[in-house]
Amino acid sequence: MFKRVIWIILDSVGIGALPDADRFGDVGADTLGNIMKSRGKLDVPNLEKLGLFAITDTTLPKTSTIPVGAYGKSKELSNGKDTTIGHWEMIGIETKQAFPTYPDGFPKDIIDEFMKRTGCEGVLGNCVASGTQIINELGDEHMRTGCPIVYTSADSVFQIAAHEDVISLDALYNMCETARAILKDEHAVARVIARPFVKDDCAEIGKQYVRTSNRRDFSLKPSEESLLCYLKNAGHQVTAVGKIEDIFCGVGIGEAVHTKDNMDGMDKTLEYMKTQEEGLIFTNLVEFDSTWGHRRDIEGYAKGLEEFDKELTKILEQMREDDLLIINADHGCDPTFQGTDHTREYIPILMYHKGMTQGVNLGVLDTFADIGATIADNFNVIQLQVGNSLLDNLNK
Repeated sequence: MFKRVIWIILDSVGIGALPDADRFGDVGADTLGNIMKSRGKLDVPNLEKLGLFAITDTTLPKTSTIPVGAYGKSKELSNGKDTTIGHWEMIGIETKQAFPTYPDGFPKDIIDEFMKRTGCEGVLGNCVASGTQIINELGDEHMRTGCPIVYTSADSVFQIAAHEDVISLDALYNMCETARAILKDEHAVARVIARPFVKDDCAEIGKQYVRTSNRRDFSLKPSEESLLCYLKNAGHQVTAVGKIEDIFCGVGIGEAVHTKDNMDGMDKTLEYMKTQEEGLIFTNLVEFDSTWGHRRDIEGYAKGLEEFDKELTKILEQMREDDLLIINADHGCDPTFQGTDHTREYIPILMYHKGMTQGVNLGVLDTFADIGATIADNFNVIQLQVGNSLLDNLNK
């Protein structure tokens, strides 16, 4: 048994379209593979050593490096391709019915109720949009009127954008909590997201407004029949780094810290590794998705992976003999693909501990829940409703 598990989610780092990608309009999506095709060499020696380039049936280049970790990829059992669904499946919650989406904007009765409860005189937008584009299209009008910008995407999200000097962060978060209370039953979207922004007078024309790191997610509450609750109820420490607390609405979380960016997330993870003696340290690195994937920034995405790999050296050096490291994604967001939305892809899975003597090919898994089942098995808590443990494959 490992006394401590460090679980890092590379948000959106998919590894090739799933067999059912045609249902989602994502045939040909391949986040990691297409980045490498477009950009060329990717300098990630730690991920390579753990087995990333040895994963079965991918478009990634072959390598002569002999892996020392366990490596594989996984299908998604749930019906969707977003952050909430992916993370929930990892901890044993299968989402059979897709969350509602709004390709034509939100119904009038929802917007009217939102305006009534928040006291807003109106909202701007109410359409499907890129978050970075819509704040620049409607930012000036927002500044003039004080009306929040409401928009959605291909995902099940109700997003509210506001300038931090026009609508304070507390007021924006309260608006999101109000929207969360309204959006229930048939309108129970996966997440309500606060998208604060500011003006950058030095930015190029058309990009004067930029989002800040004060984003907050207000998710649906997940079932308590899940890994995090099983761990916490059994007395194990469950620590959330980044937006993990928001994704799970705090359910099953013992301690949490939000982060500004990927590097801050890695720093916070390292800090907990110095102080937390046992249990789970669960980290989400969101910039791959929010900063580079959705914005279709191929070079930024590639550099972000290389920066992560450098910081991973510190994680590996600080690991104890009784630590298990798990690295995986939650969905894809191919920056070379059409549109600006998530993509339905396999996720890579890497596992490593210092007692491993050779690489282990985990193959192709049927569900993300195999990861959670492995952690549940390790801590000897209640077995998850979906997923099979991989613990015996880790040759400890």
